[in-house]
Amino acid sequence: MKVYATTVAAALFGAATVSAFTPSFSAKSITRATTNAVVQSTSALAMADDDAAVFDQEAYIAESKEMRLKHLEEQAMFALKIAVENYGNAVFPNALIAGDVVITHLLHRMGYLKDGRATVMCVDTFHLFPETMEFLKEIEEFYGFKAEVFCAEGVPVGDKAAYDNKYGANLWKEDIEQYDKVCKVEPFQRGLKTCNTDCMINGRTRWQGFERAWIDQFENAPIGGGLAKCNPIAYWTLEDTFDYIAKYEVPHHPLHAKGYPSIGDAKDTIPIPEDGSTKFVDFKFVGDKTPWLDYASERKGRFVGLENKDGSTKTECGIHVAGAEQTFDRDLWEEGKVQNISSNDEALEIIKSGKEAIIAVYAPWCQFCQGMEDEYAKYAESAGVPVYKFRGDEEREFVQEFLNTESFPTVNLIKSDGSVVKYDSEARSADDFAKFEKSTA
Repeated sequence: MKVYATTVAAALFGAATVSAFTPSFSAKSITRATTNAVVQSTSALAMADDDAAVFDQEAYIAESKEMRLKHLEEQAMFALKIAVENYGNAVFPNALIAGDVVITHLLHRMGYLKDGRATVMCVDTFHLFPETMEFLKEIEEFYGFKAEVFCAEGVPVGDKAAYDNKYGANLWKEDIEQYDKVCKVEPFQRGLKTCNTDCMINGRTRWQGFERAWIDQFENAPIGGGLAKCNPIAYWTLEDTFDYIAKYEVPHHPLHAKGYPSIGDAKDTIPIPEDGSTKFVDFKFVGDKTPWLDYASERKGRFVGLENKDGSTKTECGIHVAGAEQTFDRDLWEEGKVQNISSNDEALEIIKSGKEAIIAVYAPWCQFCQGMEDEYAKYAESAGVPVYKFRGDEEREFVQEFLNTESFPTVNLIKSDGSVVKYDSEARSADDFAKFEKSTA
């Protein structure tokens, strides 16, 4: 029996997980708990063979679900204990969706929110439903913690007007990949770095779809050189999640009561079904719950109408895809012959200097600016005029008025008479810039 129980424990908790993350639980305690679970299960099955007992199918299903949920809770708390107590700075990026409110409740039950051993982090994309950030305030008060909120770089938290001024209100329409980088990936990564994260707690599950079908409770994510990632509810279904919410009456997003199984940006999130007939109200489902609970259905209402640049349907926000670890916390042209213009006044001085120059107006997060970085640097090495860079996303009105800029990058030749001539081509090699300089001078 001891060997059998040990085998079951290995299957339940994962041998790789135990050895890789060195939990503080002993093998004896795991074996004892698992043995008890096996004995209880055997007793439950024996009732069906008792001629005196009346087999109540619904009661048995309910009991079985409760047994499953109890195990999932213990398994998730086991993972969270490892994540929080074996690391110094466990951070939970909380999107306030169903799985995330479960994790929030578990962290609260374990005392990690109250004592500050786990940090909750949120990303405000400036395109969320109004209810989302209000709900964050509600659970902060309910559980007694304060989340660290991050948004697009260089924009005050909560200042949508400042975001629109810097990045443009329609960035998501113009370039969805850049929108993801600016509003989701970069602030997400900056948040993890600011919080000195060494273990990231995450609410992804295998049930969410084929892209996530093989995730485990622990991963080594390619963020910050091998940041540990804990997925405490990796093996939960969406039904398990709502069962838990109902069992403990967990505060959850108000849009679940309006037909939304998952909540993201308001611009591309819809109810499922679209008529809103399936809802989660007063801790119970209203209507047919299968459109929500079928495999890979949780996020069917997300990213609606969005396509990746290759034409494929968008299924991820960008945070959890390959390459997301490449943060944008550096500037462009930090070394070499390209000179930096640090202010509007300095730019005007160059324009009025009576000397020719080349100025590239850029944004470091722009993929086209990144794409021309090497060629522009190469051109600067042999250019016949001084070559400058000026960060335009922080001075949009100025660059529109004085430097012909409506999009990034914009390259201009400043003539000796103070006129500004725009390079009107998408060919951006060193030779192309040299030809522009010679033909315009």
